[in-house]
Amino acid sequence: MKLKRLERVAGLFVWSLMAGLWSVESAMSATMEIRAVFRPDSSKPMDNKFINQTPVTGHCQLQPEFCNDRGLFSLLMPIDFVSVAPIEAKHPDSRKGAMFRVPGHWQVLRVRNVDTQEYAELEVRIASIGGRYILPDTAENLVGEGEPTTVQGWHTRLWGDWTWRPPAPCQATGGMYTAPSSRTFFWITPTANQCAANANYRISNLAYDRMQIGYELRTPNPLGMSSGLYAGDWTYTVGSGMDFDMGDIMQPSSSTLTLNFVLDVQHTLKVEVPPGGNRVELVPQGGWQSWLTQGRKPTRLFRDQTFNLSASSRFKMQLECQYTQDGQHCSLREPVSGHAVPLNVSVSLPHGLSDASGKPVSRLPLRIDGSGTELFQPGIYVDRKPGTLHFEIPAAEVGEMIRPGVTRQYSGNVTVIWDSDV
Repeated sequence: MKLKRLERVAGLFVWSLMAGLWSVESAMSATMEIRAVFRPDSSKPMDNKFINQTPVTGHCQLQPEFCNDRGLFSLLMPIDFVSVAPIEAKHPDSRKGAMFRVPGHWQVLRVRNVDTQEYAELEVRIASIGGRYILPDTAENLVGEGEPTTVQGWHTRLWGDWTWRPPAPCQATGGMYTAPSSRTFFWITPTANQCAANANYRISNLAYDRMQIGYELRTPNPLGMSSGLYAGDWTYTVGSGMDFDMGDIMQPSSSTLTLNFVLDVQHTLKVEVPPGGNRVELVPQGGWQSWLTQGRKPTRLFRDQTFNLSASSRFKMQLECQYTQDGQHCSLREPVSGHAVPLNVSVSLPHGLSDASGKPVSRLPLRIDGSGTELFQPGIYVDRKPGTLHFEIPAAEVGEMIRPGVTRQYSGNVTVIWDSDV
C-alpha cells in the first residue's frame, strides 16, 4: 500500500501593528501606524506572543531600558499645539495653563483578517505624553529677576520645579533636555487623570512640538488566529474636553489622531515523513513467520507510521482514497479477484495539540469528509514533534484475505491531508 502526503503550509501568522510611520491626512486629521508580527520560534515554544515591530521614536528611543522595564513604546505624534491666549502667572485654573489629560484607560478594538474577515480583539492604552515646550523668549528673560543661575535654574523659577514635575498620579521621567527657551518632557500617566504645571511668571504664548505618546499593547493569542494580515483602527479626538485634552489655552493642529493597527500572523504547519515512509506495508504482529512456518493465520494486519509535525496554527485533517468503502473510508483491493477490504486510518498527534473539545488526540479516525477531525488546536508551538498514522485492516476481514496456497496482494493509494485552511 502506498501513502501519499499532501501538505498545505499555513501562511505566516503575524501581528502587525503598523506603527512608527505617520501622516497628516488633512489639516484636521492625523494618523499613525502600529505594526506587530507573530512568527513561531522553535527556541521559545512556550512564548507565543506578537512582537511589536513599530519603529520606536521619542523617549523610548533615547531611554530603551526605562521603557522595556514598563512594556512601553513611544511614538512621535504628527500634532503640534499653540496657545491662543497668555498663560498668566500663578493662575488658579489648571485649564488655563499647561495641562495634559490623555485616554489612559484600556481601549478594546477589533482587527479583521483582510482575506477571511475573521476578527480578533486588541487592547491599547495611552500610558504617557511628552514633547517639547517652546517659550516666546528665554526663561531668564521671562523671569526677569533674581541672581544669575543656570539655564536649568531659570526654567525652575519659571515653573517652580526644574523637572516641570506633574502632580500625582502622573510621574516625571529623566533624560530630559533643556535649552534657554525650550525643554523636553515625558510624563507617565498611569490613569486618565490630568497632569498640569503652574507658571510662576506670565508667558505670553507657548507652543508644543515633537509631541509623543507612550502606549501599551495587549495582543490576542496568535495560536487561535489564522495566518494573514489583520487590520483595524481607533480614532481619538484631540482638543479641549476631548480624549487628548490639553486645556483651554493650547490648541492642536489636528482634531483627531487615528492609530492604524496591523497584526501579521505567520504560522508554521509542516509535516515530515521519514524516507520511505510514504510506502506502507501492513503486516501481522511479529511479522509473517508464524503463518509461514506454522500455518497460523494472523488476526491483525497493521502498520504505525510515524511523522514529525511542526504546527503553530489550527488545522484539519481528512483522507483521499484510490478505492473507497462506504463513502467515508478507504479500502485496499486485490486486482485478480477484485476483492476489497476496508482500511481503517487514524491519527495520534503530539503533546500540545488537542481536538475541538480540548482533548489530546489519540487514534482519532480519519474520514474522507473530515468529520471528527475538523479542528486541531495548538496550545503551544509544536516544533518537530512525533505523531503517528495508524493503518489497520479490521480483524473480521483478515481471514478472507489469507488462504493457503493462494497468493494475493492488496494495495491502494491513500492521501492524508493536513489543511491549515480552517
